[in-house]
This record gives sequence, structure tokens and C-alpha cells, in this order.
Amino acid sequence: MPDFRAFCQPTTAEPAELTLSPEESHHLVVVNRARAGDTVVTFDGHGTEWICKLTSERKNAAVLQVRFKQKIKPLPYEITLGQALPKGQFMDAIVRKATEIGTAHIVPLESERTQVHLDGDRSDKKIEKWQTAALEAAKQCGNAFLPEIQPVQNATAFMESARGYDLKLIASLQPGAKSLKTVLAAFQAAQGRAPRKVLWLIGPEGDFTPAEMSSSKTCGFEPVTLGPLVLRCETAAAYALSVLSYELQNAG
Repeated sequence: MPDFRAFCQPTTAEPAELTLSPEESHHLVVVNRARAGDTVVTFDGHGTEWICKLTSERKNAAVLQVRFKQKIKPLPYEITLGQALPKGQFMDAIVRKATEIGTAHIVPLESERTQVHLDGDRSDKKIEKWQTAALEAAKQCGNAFLPEIQPVQNATAFMESARGYDLKLIASLQPGAKSLKTVLAAFQAAQGRAPRKVLWLIGPEGDFTPAEMSSSKTCGFEPVTLGPLVLRCETAAAYALSVLSYELQNAG
């Protein structure tokens, strides 16, 4: 894979030339030190890539000559992460890891134990920050697809409105939570195939409350254990997404 990647959403389907935004130009030319003649893979976040040659090193408007276009095949499954907002900068890290793993949708949630509450402009600014984190991660790992980051929602309301998923999971510390392998095997036995659209909820510091766990059960969520140890929420998210992605990639 070439060393240089850049993000661009051209206005035409078959561009002969691409001009990068000031932010992308600065990152490519100043930060990554790309020079005229270098190969740059430009992507639109929806699975289209253009293999290009850098023809102008302008720091505010780098120009790329398109050599050819290619469509990247999406994953055969779609994972949505419903993440209760953690404290500090941990959501940035979760978004980055989720992007690297190939998560399709990220839904930030305010739960009963969430200590971070976002309203209005503050919420919009946070979403922009998370979108930037996702873009940086996509460029680093070579992911041609950017996850959709939805507006912040109430956790219980989101559980109640969650529709269209083959399987809905919630990470649980409670006794009786099943292993992911057990849940996937039961789905495979009942449906004759692996799930294609999966939603996984991860709680905040202190986990979801008993009331929220009860609501999740009513809404059809399967409680799944992440092992015998209590994981930090950012560790839990990366772990849960990783093992689910691995199982779905290797499903028959």
C-alpha cells in the first residue's frame, strides 16, 4: 500500500484531477512531506479510491492527477457500536479503534451513569472532533470507509428504537451473560447463516444500571460477557468489536 493517503469528495464521478482541502493539503504536504510525483491514494469514505500522482505541492490546495479509480468491496457484515460516553478523551480513542476494526456506525449514548452530558453546540463540536479522529484512523489503517457517527442519544430511547438488526448485543457483567460464541452459534442454528447486521452496546464507567439492563432485555438485546475481568470502557469497546469482527469474518 502506498505511503500517502488523502481524503476528498469530488463533485464528479470520474474526475481527472483532484484538489484537496486546505486541511488535507497541509497534512499531505507539510506533515507527511509528500512531493510532486509521489503516489497518493485518495478516498471518499464510501469505498471509492482514486490512485493519483501529486502534481502540485501547494500547502492549501494540493493538486492530484488521477491515474485510475477503484471500488473497495465492503465487509460482508455491518457492525454498529452504541457507546455510552466515557470521561475525558476516551471517546476519541474508541472512535479510532472502531474505525480501524471496520465499524460501520457509531452511536454516542447518554446513560444513567454517564458523567459527560453534551447539548447543542458542544455536542456538534464533539461530533466534528470524533469525525476527525475517524478520518485520521482511516488514513492510517487504509480503511476506505468512514463510520457514520450519529448524534448523541439517550441510551434507553435508543434501545427502544433499535430496529433492523439481525442481532442486538449488550456487554454485561451480570451473572448469566453468555459468551459471544454461544450467542452466534444459536443464531446460526436458528437462521442457517451468520448475522449480517449486528448492534453492540457498551456501557460507561460503572456499566449500565440494572434498570437499563432490564430495558435492554425487553428490547431484545442479548447480554454477552467479555470475560471474568472488569474492563475499562475503552478497552471493552475495542475488545468487543475485535472479537465480533473476527467471528463474523470467519463465519461459515
